[in-house]
Amino acid sequence: MQNHYNELRALSKKGQKPFNDPYMPLIRAYKNKDNESALKKDPMPLTLEDIAKHAGVSRATVSRVINGDANVKEQTRVRVTEVIQKNNFQPNIAARSLAAGRTNVIGLIIPAGVSAIFSDPYFPLLIQGVSSACNIRDYSVMLWLAEPEFERRMMRQILHSGLLDGVVVASMLIEDPIVQALHDSNKPFMLIGRHPSLDVNYLDVDNTNGAREATLHLLRLGHKRIATITGPQNMIAGHDRFQGYLRALEERGLAFHPELVAESDFSEPGGYAATRRLLPHHPTAIFAASDMMAEGAMRALRDAGLRIPEDVAVVGYDDMPNASRVTPTLTTIRQPTIHMGIQAVNVLIDIIQNPVSYKRHTVLPVELVIRESCGTLSK
Repeated sequence: MQNHYNELRALSKKGQKPFNDPYMPLIRAYKNKDNESALKKDPMPLTLEDIAKHAGVSRATVSRVINGDANVKEQTRVRVTEVIQKNNFQPNIAARSLAAGRTNVIGLIIPAGVSAIFSDPYFPLLIQGVSSACNIRDYSVMLWLAEPEFERRMMRQILHSGLLDGVVVASMLIEDPIVQALHDSNKPFMLIGRHPSLDVNYLDVDNTNGAREATLHLLRLGHKRIATITGPQNMIAGHDRFQGYLRALEERGLAFHPELVAESDFSEPGGYAATRRLLPHHPTAIFAASDMMAEGAMRALRDAGLRIPEDVAVVGYDDMPNASRVTPTLTTIRQPTIHMGIQAVNVLIDIIQNPVSYKRHTVLPVELVIRESCGTLSK
């Protein structure tokens, strides 16, 4: 060993680079007189073989310990883990992904522009849930905003690149080509919001029943002229919430008045503009299909000199954090937005790791949260 070390040392002094000698790790250890110290001081990245040698096990056993194989003996697991921890060994994630055929990356596609992401509190809460679940399951998240046609074309390239193990799609348009592209790619994916025609994996909340409950609450208070500000009717959430409003009117035997319906875009300015269009028809209550639109409605009512709820009652949908801070506080439908992101990711990862032939359909319940913006009818 000493002679072999001296030969390599002589080559180094002559300015020649020694070949990749298989004994090099042992020679370094000999030089330092301490195998573990040598491993700690060695600037070269450790390999599974290095860990295996110092733990006295095979490379395959080290790999099984790293991957959490339950069949490894506890004594062996402890010994390998100690060597890994002492030497601050970090597994090569790229190599592990290649071997497993997975990248541990989930794509989160939001078919909206940057302005919507930062103006609507729904998306940050959903992203929080997705990120939280991915962290727990040891996955990374790639966020993709897919509004412009250019980005939609790029998304198709991403889907076929092998970069993503699976995809979550949020706030989907009814005829969105993203869903068909995912379906054609055979990539595991989960929709947040049901699809009206394709049998695909989805997680949704009971939007129809939530809107129905909001409208019934206003009807129970005695209101007859209930207007609604709908979301976009090319989005499944907007469509389903409008259907819930119609169902409540039908259950109570009330006629539908088209002039009491204003379609908008889930935003606060959209709610304001929609309310201005509704006011000439003298509604006594407004059901807005999002809290943001409800806040816009309240601003428009105040600007028109109307009191809430004495002149016009308002109900929203979402129960975003600001609903309990506005004046008056907003009666709304609570949906578990963070939990939606968490559960969508958990179901998707389960499908990735254990593929099944059937599709997973999950519908979460919602609840009416009564605050100050409805009051009681005094007319």
